[in-house]
Amino acid sequence: MTILLEGKGIRKTFITGTVETEVLKGIDFQVLQGEFIVVLGYSGSGKTTLLNIIGGMMLPSAGELYYKEQPLHEASAAELTLYRRNEVGFVFQHYNLMPNLTAYENVKLAAELAPDHLKIETVLRDVGLGSLADHFPSQLSGGEQQRVAIARAIVKKPALLLCDEPTGALDVQTGIQVFKVLKRLNQDYRMTILVITHNVEVSKMANRVFYLKDGAMERVTINEQPLAPEELSW
Repeated sequence: MTILLEGKGIRKTFITGTVETEVLKGIDFQVLQGEFIVVLGYSGSGKTTLLNIIGGMMLPSAGELYYKEQPLHEASAAELTLYRRNEVGFVFQHYNLMPNLTAYENVKLAAELAPDHLKIETVLRDVGLGSLADHFPSQLSGGEQQRVAIARAIVKKPALLLCDEPTGALDVQTGIQVFKVLKRLNQDYRMTILVITHNVEVSKMANRVFYLKDGAMERVTINEQPLAPEELSW
């Protein structure tokens, strides 16, 4: 399979005054095209910092990061902007929808920024919201709002979808519905998906699991038979 992302010795140090805090301590990894990966670790393990570097929102302090062999660790601000706009979709725990726009209009806003995008009606149908396109966020449940956020992220056809605790604010059953959407996108669009979570149960649906601990890659495991989202419970 094709290597989509590769990190070599990724380090990230934050400096506050005279205090240096090393958050990532030399991480090596590969992400293959079409994989569903869960990045697992407790709070403070470096998960979100790693996601921010992979997503082009910050540069590593040291090490090398390649996307389709493009050296992102050497990229300019303008090049990172294009990478984020054209290649990466983001889904966060908080939906960050525009409250004065309908579900359709929220997705359309993202589509207008992409040079080539999927049909908005199709994307909303794919996430199970075809009949709610004209609803405002205040008229939607938490799970429905998160699915609008997913539709907004995927309408531009990103090769890579990054999800930071996407079900952290949802109950179990609603969270499972969101993961069913993500799994279907992974299978139908062959979209590469990385999900950050502290929930061990979620890792059972991944192709591979990256375990982060204290800023280091503790281990990587393979699920020979990933569970379906509806088989999860937490």
